[in-house]
Amino acid sequence: MTAIGSDHAGFEYKEKLKKLLEELGEPYHDFGTMSNASVDYPDYAHAVAESVSNGTYPRGILICGTGIGVSIVANKHKGVRAAVSESVASTLLARQHNDANILCFGERITPWETAAEMVKAFLSTPFEGGERHTRRVEKIHSLTNC
Repeated sequence: MTAIGSDHAGFEYKEKLKKLLEELGEPYHDFGTMSNASVDYPDYAHAVAESVSNGTYPRGILICGTGIGVSIVANKHKGVRAAVSESVASTLLARQHNDANILCFGERITPWETAAEMVKAFLSTPFEGGERHTRRVEKIHSLTNC
């Protein structure tokens, strides 16, 4: 199950994302926005990130104009590792090495075909684990309340 959300600048891709997730048989919960009317991205990023942080959903996908704003917000939540990606390669590495649990990308800068492949990679790629990667991921949250 995947939590999804966007602001107005990511709304069109979020609607395409819902169709893609349905094709993949991946259940999701849409935290909004529900139109392309101007909204504040933190509202939707907080909702998705909190649902991942509290364990309601194991992962999330956030979309805004660039992916940057929603990732900054999401990473304020305990246990969240939100990665901004613009390529399949960076998405794979975010999952394999960083155990990213929220994928963020931008409708204004990432072609839909690339974004769709990134989503597939995000959903299908496991964390490699192992001593090296696990140690590093544990250090992300060890010195803060995050």
